[in-house]
Amino acid sequence: MDETPRWLNAEEKAAWDGFIRMQETLVGRLSRLLQADSGMSASDYVVLVNLTESSEGKMRYLELAKLVNWEKSRMSHQVRRMTQRGLVAREECPDDARGAFIVVTPAGYEAIEAAAPLHVEHVRRLFVDALTPNQLGTFARLTQRVSDHMDKQPD
Repeated sequence: MDETPRWLNAEEKAAWDGFIRMQETLVGRLSRLLQADSGMSASDYVVLVNLTESSEGKMRYLELAKLVNWEKSRMSHQVRRMTQRGLVAREECPDDARGAFIVVTPAGYEAIEAAAPLHVEHVRRLFVDALTPNQLGTFARLTQRVSDHMDKQPD
């Protein structure tokens, strides 16, 4: 059965186009600033933030990949690059011979501690300061609602 597409109306299209423009511009600008300030890529930063916020500074590969919504291969390539630069290390899992942990190294801790203050300031300047506290709360609820809705949808 051939179904007619449910095209976006003007209001839906404006909301979608605005979201895409904001998201791409914000992420692009933050990534460039992070690279300029610290020499760190946005992917490096995401991995290091999640590892340093975890207990013991380590996580299983697949746990971290799921948390940041990456494919296993992307996580493997990212970890390989970061291992070569000494930011993380691979640690065998004593409970599972097939599994491994990604562990933040002292150099990784130093890198995130140097990058985070400037990055947070850029996030505040480019995003947080553009909204009132009420708008930030609404934005947080809306993004959570969309995320929850996506979790219920088939891929």
